[in-house]
Amino acid sequence: MTAAPSARWKEVARAAGLMRGGVLASTVFAEMSALAARTGALNLGQGFPDTDGPASVVEAAAAALRAGHNQYPPGPGIPALREAVAAHQERRYGLRLDPEREVLVTAGATEALAAAVLALTGPGDEVLTLEPFYDAYAAVIAMAGARHTTAPLVPGPDGFRLDLDALAAAFTSRTRLVLLNTPHNPTGAVLTRAELAAVADLAQRHDALVVTDEVYEHLVLEPGAVHVPMATLPGMAGRTLTISSSGKTLSLTGWKIGWVSGPAALVDAVRTVKQYLTYVSGAPFQPAVAFALTDPGVAAWVADLAASLARRRDVLVEGLTAAGLAPVRPEGTYFVLADPAPLGVRDGVALCRALPGLAGVVGVPVTAFTREGSATDTALRAWVRFTFVKRDEVLAEAVRRLAGLDRARAASLAA
Repeated sequence: MTAAPSARWKEVARAAGLMRGGVLASTVFAEMSALAARTGALNLGQGFPDTDGPASVVEAAAAALRAGHNQYPPGPGIPALREAVAAHQERRYGLRLDPEREVLVTAGATEALAAAVLALTGPGDEVLTLEPFYDAYAAVIAMAGARHTTAPLVPGPDGFRLDLDALAAAFTSRTRLVLLNTPHNPTGAVLTRAELAAVADLAQRHDALVVTDEVYEHLVLEPGAVHVPMATLPGMAGRTLTISSSGKTLSLTGWKIGWVSGPAALVDAVRTVKQYLTYVSGAPFQPAVAFALTDPGVAAWVADLAASLARRRDVLVEGLTAAGLAPVRPEGTYFVLADPAPLGVRDGVALCRALPGLAGVVGVPVTAFTREGSATDTALRAWVRFTFVKRDEVLAEAVRRLAGLDRARAASLAA
């Protein structure tokens, strides 16, 4: 007889949106990627580049492999990488960190997020995120036994903006942690200094900690938008953990080298949890990322990447508009959200499942990033996320296919 598992996994799966009618389903990302593979549709659903990052960084990793960096690195990360992260934060943002006590290397940003939430919250606590939110947030909050609360980002003429009244209403005496993401996945919003100041004021008034997910910090695409780290705001350095990674910045998402920085006491708490997750990872990649964070040539490559992404974003936004959708121009990241309401479509999941046949492309429904039944879930029920972090020829073909979108069949999805 096989022993029955605890029901706890179901709570986590439900929070992550994987339970449908009490049955475990695959993530919508896996479903849409499989759909793309099965139909030959272009996959604009999952956000990973289809070209590698700087050759010099790849060569630095190869050199580290050849030099014997193949065993466990130090638990907190190699000193060179922790020092490079500290130098980067001071050079870019004026944040001074002790690389020995205030920087921790992790297996990508997702592990840093999970370890931070597990370390800093528990049953009875509330963790406040923006909505829509990166899908891992709901799962790790559920793993911690905390309650997930949200404040909405609302589409408008200036892109997606934070509803400040709803934000204030979302804070309670139980709000222990604010999990903030800017530049924001999936909306592409870059939070303004005023929006961040509102979060900072409420966090201080409610004595809440802040964890910021800044993995897209270097991928701000609008000239007027500026990435402002929460830790730089008055009174916030002592209550903020900052998370970033090399994956998005360097187009090397498979390396999974991330880091968390902030006050030593908070970093120590995260380290305590993290050492029982992966313990360490990426021995030959850590020297390569340290090189990347300090090399002027790599910095120039990243600037060129942001300019290229801005151009590719415009190509996709124009293509979606021409196809009859209503995209919101993102200020950063890899993604654009589009409203198919002009086509008469009211169900984003149904549209995404039909898109390979309607236009030969694949997207992801925005409800993959919302809490079922929330006001944001209802408002964005029809919306779809597309990525533009693909080669020029792939985007050109996607736009060509979108131009042939069968609008009559799309409209029939509403019936």
